[in-house]
Amino acid sequence: MVFEELGLGPDILKAVADAGYTDPTPIQAQAIPTVLQGHDVLGCAQTGTGKTASFTLPMIEVLSNGRARARMPRSLILTPTRELAAQISQNFTTYGKYHKLTMALLIGGVSTEEQQRRLSRGVDVLIATPGRLLDLFERGSLLLNDVKFLVIDEADRMLDMGFIPDVEKIVGLLPKTRQTMMFSATLFPEIHQLAGKFLLSPKEITVTPPARAVRPIRCT
Repeated sequence: MVFEELGLGPDILKAVADAGYTDPTPIQAQAIPTVLQGHDVLGCAQTGTGKTASFTLPMIEVLSNGRARARMPRSLILTPTRELAAQISQNFTTYGKYHKLTMALLIGGVSTEEQQRRLSRGVDVLIATPGRLLDLFERGSLLLNDVKFLVIDEADRMLDMGFIPDVEKIVGLLPKTRQTMMFSATLFPEIHQLAGKFLLSPKEITVTPPARAVRPIRCT
């Protein structure tokens, strides 16, 4: 399979080719068409499998139709760490180079002033750690009622780091009608419970179907 078979437009395909890629990874081959079809997704994939592009590419495709409004992001990606947030940001920069999408990165350890300025201009893609997002929301710097895409990345790490209460609070602020994708390196029962809360009839995608086991399942 090649990227041209996944339903992506010519501008994204050109950016992918510029980056030196011709064939999608297994998670990309399964997830990209599913996201483009409008389904919620529960994905089991580790970092290094091409997981990030499996949601950034179709999001760029869909978001290219429309415009952001001040303080009202059109999509939200939640990550457990600022390092991961920065990696996802780079993905959007690489693959969105032929689109005029705007992006903001909300992470701790950085002054909020520039982040607030970006939000006031309107952003298509908001990449955030839960704590900083809630901080700026409570200050009135953004509204979440126009979010059409939600990605919860590395949900198992979110769980381990104690971020799930914040994630639940954030999800409660979003429109009920949205498309949600959740990715995790493991699919143990707690992750399925979270999927039941956050996703609607999701398509479950794994790089390699995990064998049933009592202990947590790690995808390879």
